[in-house]
Amino acid sequence: MPGYKGHLVGGVLTGGAVLGGLFWTGTYVPEMPQLAVLGALVLLGSLFPDVDTDSKGQHIFYLTLAVLDFALIVQGYYKWAAVLGFAAMFPAIGPHRGWTHTWWAMLAVPLPLVLLPVWLYGATPKAMAPFYGAAVLGYFSHLMIDRKWS
Repeated sequence: MPGYKGHLVGGVLTGGAVLGGLFWTGTYVPEMPQLAVLGALVLLGSLFPDVDTDSKGQHIFYLTLAVLDFALIVQGYYKWAAVLGFAAMFPAIGPHRGWTHTWWAMLAVPLPLVLLPVWLYGATPKAMAPFYGAAVLGYFSHLMIDRKWS
C-alpha cells in the first residue's frame, strides 16, 4: 500500500485534473485564496483515511489541524475550534482500514464543511459546495489508490 507521499500525489493529480477541467471549461474559476483552501482540503482529504493509524500522514494531518485550531482560538472563533477539536477525535474510533476506508465515510466525513457554516453563520450550501467537493475528491483519491471500498 502507498504511504502518505503516494496519497498526496494522488490527491494532487486528482484535484488538479478535476479543477483544471472545471477551470478550462469555465464552469468554476476560484480566486487564489479560495484555490489555496480547496487545494489544502484535497490534500487533507487524501490523508484522512489513514489518520486512524500511527503514520507520517497522521502526523501531517494532526499538525495541520492543531495549527488551524490555534488560529481559530487566536481569532476568537471558539465554536469552530471546539467543533474541530471534537471532530479530530473520531478517527480513533475503530480499527485501521475500518470505517475510515468506506465510501459512506468519504461522503459523510466532509459534510460538516457544508452543514456547520450554514448552521452557525448562515452561509449558503451552494457557497460551501466547492469545499465539500474538494475534501470528497481527496478522500476519493485515497480510496481509489488503496482499492478499498467497504
